[in-house]
Parts: sequence; C-alpha cells; structure tokens
Amino acid sequence: MRIQAIRGVKDIMPDEIEKWRWVENKANQVFTRYGFKEIRLPIFEKTKLFSRGIGETTDIVEKEMYTFEDRGGEKVTLRPEGTASVVRAFIEHKMYTSQTVLSWPNVSLRTTSGRTVPTVLSNRGRGNGIS
Repeated sequence: MRIQAIRGVKDIMPDEIEKWRWVENKANQVFTRYGFKEIRLPIFEKTKLFSRGIGETTDIVEKEMYTFEDRGGEKVTLRPEGTASVVRAFIEHKMYTSQTVLSWPNVSLRTTSGRTVPTVLSNRGRGNGIS
C-alpha cells in the first residue's frame, strides 16, 4: 500500500520554500508598516466557541467541522475558521485595553462534500483586523 498526501493537500517542497518566504516577508513588511500586529492561534479550540460564534445551525457547525472528545471528555474542534479564535484571544488577553490591529495566518480545517479540504486563508490586510 502506497501512502500519499490527501487529495487537495499540497506539500511545499524545499525548492519552493524560498518563493513562499519571499512573499511572506514582503507581506509582513507591509503589515508592519501599517501597524498590524500578528497573532498566532491554536489549531483546535473547544467546540462551543464555534457553535456559539458561528451559529449552531450553520453548515460549518452541522456538516463541516472536525470534532472529537479529548481524554477528559470535552468536545474539541479543529479550527474551521479564524475569527472566533481571534475574538476569544482578544477578550481572554484583554487586548481591548489598547488600540491593536491584528492580522493572523489562518489555516481552516473543514470538510466539504465528504472530502478533507484544509484551507489556508490570510486575514491580513483584508480589513478583518480587530482594533
């Protein structure tokens, strides 16, 4: 049996990394110039964050999220989108006490039509920052 990457997922090989780094560095220079501060988010969160934040009856919550129970029996979900996690971090760390515009690289993990489709989205510079 031959093991391959999942359909829709691409490995970024060493000969491609420099191109990716160049684009990322240029983007980071622009974001820094305009006052964006980067935040990195966990890849999983408590399920209730997404069911409350996105809505319990949305397609994302009902059909597209990867949810499982951790060893303690709590429901945990692989992050299907970034906004709810950013808002949680913003409140948890009391970032509302300062004028901060956030940007974040966002890997969203959800299923579409029964297939795994990890989506890399960037909310940087799209007006989705929290200030």
